[in-house]
Amino acid sequence: MDFNTRPVAPLTFQDAVARVFSKYAQFSGRASRAEFWWFMLFLFVVNTALGIMYLITDLGIFNYIDWVFGITTIIPILTVSWRRLHDVGKGGGWFFINFVPVVGSVIFIIFCAQPSEPAPNRFGEVPAN
Repeated sequence: MDFNTRPVAPLTFQDAVARVFSKYAQFSGRASRAEFWWFMLFLFVVNTALGIMYLITDLGIFNYIDWVFGITTIIPILTVSWRRLHDVGKGGGWFFINFVPVVGSVIFIIFCAQPSEPAPNRFGEVPAN
């Protein structure tokens, strides 16, 4: 039994979102499965909340805020997706499979749902949770 290793705390929602925004335009390296999916949940929650606020109040400001939020998160979405693909051993260019209708998105989701490669790969060290 190795007593030199400490248990690693799981990546929290806040830590994942902060990590993605701190690596705003960093396409190199790897992103853990938790980092990617927590960030996708964050995007879903914010977009849903803004959509509901728009439907309830019918104020265009919520639609505008949602639009601005979408524009400002394009680069983080690309970078975390790119790094997630690196984590499963795929080149970042596989992101563009999303442009193939339906099938491409399914393939991309399957890639992103796969577990991380357990050892360092050509894209870097194993990401810390």
